[in-house]
Order: sequence, then C-alpha cells, then structure tokens
Amino acid sequence: MRILKLGGSVVTVKDKPFTPDTGNIKRLAEEVASSGPQPLIIVHGGGSYGHPVAKEYSISGGYKEHRQLPGFSKTHQAMVELNRIIVNALLDADVPAFSLSPSSFIATEAKRITSVDTFIVKALLSSGMVPVLYGDAVVDTQQGFAILSGDQLVTRLAYSLKAERIVMGSDLDGVYTADPKLVKEARLIPVLSPREMEGMVKIGEALNTDVTGGMLGKVREAADAAEAGVDVVLVNAGKPGRVRAALRGEKVIGTVLTV
Repeated sequence: MRILKLGGSVVTVKDKPFTPDTGNIKRLAEEVASSGPQPLIIVHGGGSYGHPVAKEYSISGGYKEHRQLPGFSKTHQAMVELNRIIVNALLDADVPAFSLSPSSFIATEAKRITSVDTFIVKALLSSGMVPVLYGDAVVDTQQGFAILSGDQLVTRLAYSLKAERIVMGSDLDGVYTADPKLVKEARLIPVLSPREMEGMVKIGEALNTDVTGGMLGKVREAADAAEAGVDVVLVNAGKPGRVRAALRGEKVIGTVLTV
C-alpha cells in the first residue's frame, strides 16, 4: 500500500486565498491514474484554503473565546471545498476516489492524535476505492479543537495500516543543505536520516537560517514511519512525472528518508 501526500503548495496558489492550482491538480490526478493499480491513500494539505481561515480565528491554539467557533467550522468547510475539487479531478481521471473527513474519526490531545478508527479506511481500501483525506480542524480533548496536519495524519495512517511507501510531494525536490529559495548554493540531499536532519537544524538555528527549506516538520513526522520500516521519499510534485515514478517505486529525483 502507498500513501501519497500532496502539499498545499502544489494543489493551491498559496498567495491567493481560495485559489486551487487546477493545472497541477489535473496533472497529478492523471499521474495517480497511470501509476498502476495498487492500494492507495491520498492526503492533501490546505494551502490557500485552510490556512488563512485557521490563522484568522487562531484555531491551532485551541478554544479561547466564542468567536472562534464559527472559525472552527469555516476552517473545516474550506478544506471540504478543496477536497471536493481534488476528488472530482481524480474521478475525471477514472480514479475511484472517495472523500473522507479526518475530523469524523480522529481526535487529538495537545495537537497529537490520540484516537483514530481506521475501520472505514480499511473497508474502502478493501473494496478498491482510493480514500482522499486532508489536514483538518479536529476535536482536541485538551484545548477544545486543533489543526491536524496532513503530515501527522500520513504517518499515523502508514503506521496503523502497515503501508509500504509514503510519497510526500511538495514544491521542492526534497531536503536541501539550505533553503533553495533563499540560498543559491543549496544542494539537494538524496539520502537523509532523521539524526542527520536534527544536526542540520541545530546548525541552522545557530546561524538563524532555515537549512531545510521548510522540510523539518515533514521529516520529523515521517521519521516514525521510516523507523517502522516504511519507505519514505520526498519529491517535487510540481514537476511532471515524479509523483507517478515515486508511486511506481522507480528511481526519481528527491530525498529518501532512512533510519
């Protein structure tokens, strides 16, 4: 079984609120369709849909005042809308996609997953469907509500369902020695262990720079899955053909996470 994570940076136009990247979404749906029959789960990020609303109402920090309650719902609804667009593109490409809301079967405590019922996910996979989930606004037993990141969700599903491979698609080729959007000399790291990653981060913090290109959170979440024996590869989902190749298990430009 594969789990494909599509970052918000590749399915939305991040600097334009509520704007899907329809070109990327259509192409990625076609790449999924042509990657071959296999049990597959897709998880996507929020990009310019969920993030602006969650930030406006301070959802991540939990319940503080009544005005946040509509914001909690609006954040979820924004993700539902983006999910609808992505699922429709997959259906147009003849992928048997099925929308599934994480907030309906997952709860967190202090922003970490504590309760998850994978029965429906397993049933969908068994019937040949492709569950399509997303980072969501969820109930949190400590702070009322929280934002469940797609990266944390991917790792938990991989561990619970014994996935063989995680493909994490973002707008970068993988993990770099420095932020490639800021540092011209940044080099792609083809193979990386979580321990090496933490060492790089400490250096970056000392220099007050982001040496990871924003990948630290993804790698930290995926480290648990890698340690459990799941193959983890980070690729540029904005480059045609790379997601398809990674799903097939073919060699592709990116970063492979090892333990």
